[in-house]
This record gives sequence, C-alpha cells and structure tokens, in this order.
Amino acid sequence: MADLENRNEGWEKQVLEKLALATLQEQRRARQWSIFFKSLAFIYLFILLFFGLGWFGGDEMSMSGKHTALVELRGVISPDSISSADNVNAGLQQAFKDAKTQGVILRINSPGGSPVQAGYINDEIRRLRAEYPEIPLYAVVEDICASGGYYVAAAADRIYVDKASMVGSIGVLMNGFGFTGAMEKLGVERRLITAGENKAFLDPFSPPNSEQEEYAKRMLNDIHQQFIQVVQQGRGQRLKEEPEIFSGMVWTGQKSIELGLADAMGSADYVAREIIKAEHIVDYTTREGFAERFARRFGAVTAEALIKAGGGWGLR
Repeated sequence: MADLENRNEGWEKQVLEKLALATLQEQRRARQWSIFFKSLAFIYLFILLFFGLGWFGGDEMSMSGKHTALVELRGVISPDSISSADNVNAGLQQAFKDAKTQGVILRINSPGGSPVQAGYINDEIRRLRAEYPEIPLYAVVEDICASGGYYVAAAADRIYVDKASMVGSIGVLMNGFGFTGAMEKLGVERRLITAGENKAFLDPFSPPNSEQEEYAKRMLNDIHQQFIQVVQQGRGQRLKEEPEIFSGMVWTGQKSIELGLADAMGSADYVAREIIKAEHIVDYTTREGFAERFARRFGAVTAEALIKAGGGWGLR
C-alpha cells in the first residue's frame, strides 16, 4: 500500500513538473514571438523614417553622372509652404554645387504669393548664376506662372512655356472685406480703442478711411515698381514695349512669347535633352520629410479639435 502511494506521489510530481516546464516553454515562445514582431515593426518604421526624411536622396545625386538638375516650385509661395524661399533656395544651392550638373531647370507651377519670398528666390538665383557662370538656369512653366511665380522666373536665363500656360500678372494687390453695413443691420456696435491714429489701418469693421486707402495705394505702387524693375532687369531687350505687360494681365504661353515675357515652348524633358544636352534629370527639390508631414498633420488635427472645442474660431 505504501509503495502504491509513493508511486502515485511520484506520478503527480512528474505531471506537475511537465506542466510547469510546458508553461515556461510556452511563455518563452510567446516572448520570442513578441520580440520578433516588435523588431519587424521597428525595422519597418525605421525604413519609413529613412525614406520619409529623404536620407537616400543624397546618394542617388552623388552617384549620378553628368545630368540636368531639376528644382520644383509648386503652389503658393509663402514662408510656411513647401515653396518657401528656404526650401527652393536649398534645392538650387545643392543643384549648382554638384560638379556634374550641366544645367538647372526651375520648373514652375505657381499662382504667386509673397513678394518677399519671391524676391529672396530671385536674388539667390542671381547670386548662384554669378558664382557658377558656366551653369545655365532655365525656367520651365507648366500650367501657371503668375505674379510671384513670374517674379522668380524673371531671373532665369530663358523661360520655356507651353502654348496654353498662363503667364504674367505683373501687379500687386491687397484685398479684404468691409462689414460696417452688416454690423448696422445686425445692431452691432464697433468699440475700438487705439494709441496711434493709423493703428487700426484699413480695419474691416470700421468705415472706409480715404487717407489710409491712398497710403495703401502708394505702398502697393512702390512694390509694383520693384516688380517691374526686376522683370525689366531679367528680360531686358526681349520685352516688347506694350503698356499692358505691367497691368496685371495674364496671357497664354504663346502670347507671352510674342510679348517677350517668355522665350520659347518646351517641357523640362525637352530643355534637358535639346538645350542643356544632358537628358538624365536629377531632382534636387527639397521635399517635406516624414517628421514635417507628421508635425503638419498632427498640428492640423490638434487645431481642428481646438476649433471644435472653442466654438469654431479660426482663419478661413
């Protein structure tokens, strides 16, 4: 009887040991699979980060042979856009510094924007052309090159367009709204206190002020004259003596060639192949990296949440 009890106790002990060992092995396998999948996720995110930040772009550029450099200028030219002066100028600087660059194409598709940002880009093009006189820079217009976009293009050696491109708009504007009539109908009273007679300059909730409007016109005219001088300096004798050129009018690409605002028709591929004689194109455009895109998206989502929470305030 005692032997039977001993055998039962030994059997139970063996079963418990096997169960404990199996449990430990199962936990070990679970930890191994967890580490494996976490490692995969980390590697995947690391690869996305590399591509998102553009860390592979420099190798492609440095390994390429003789080529045409391309820099894109797309959308509104403003300090916080992808077509800011900082971004465009950074791409141009890299393009000119590459010893294998045979020529630079600035491909433009922009309705304009900040005259200050456009001026920065124009100035940098002129500086780079003086530093690297053997490397030409050509502007290639896609759909539109207007206002600040043309301000930039005027610094190029030559401007190429499509026959249906929209070119010009050499002018300056300041716009806004007046709400005084609506306020009267709604019974809203404007209470404005300032120190300085022009501190509320062109306030949309106050009646029009003729003196302030005249001053604004003079200020816009000064900027317009600066724009005209930049275009005349860049285009020189190619400009036709037509008063409408500086009126703010926009023309088709074909008409812009007749007026001397552009030189010829051609795409980026055409200019690289036929003009620069370096068919291989390397893109030096400064791209928005993963971190910037994440920050921009996170900021937009956060702002939207704050707007909803705060009752709908914001710029529209």
